Amino acid sequence: MKLTAAVVVVVVGLVGPARADDKANPTGTWKWTVTNGDQKRDMTLKLKLDGDKLTGAVIGRNNRETKIEDGTFKDGEVTFKVTRERNGQKSTSKYNGKVSGDMIKGKIESERDGKAESRDWEAKRE
Repeated sequence: MKLTAAVVVVVVGLVGPARADDKANPTGTWKWTVTNGDQKRDMTLKLKLDGDKLTGAVIGRNNRETKIEDGTFKDGEVTFKVTRERNGQKSTSKYNGKVSGDMIKGKIESERDGKAESRDWEAKRE
């Protein structure tokens, strides 16, 4: 009887932490590469989750930080917007993605020259 109880305690002890680690969490530093024509740029995203509110910044060219807007995290999904200004023109990109372990996979939707664009993005936790 004591041996059975000890085995149950050990098994429950091993299963409990595994479930806690399996829960998706977007907090951290994420990296991916953007290809535009024949040019490649490394991108960095820093995220912090506080409850269901997601804050952070995208770090792009010349280590320029752009804060994310309207960040949320629900059911393993991140969503946020990034607004950039270039030559007096503002453009907003909407990001969404599913967190799975140390990866985020999703879509970036934006508008350029009046045309809607959508592309895949895949970031890896650093």
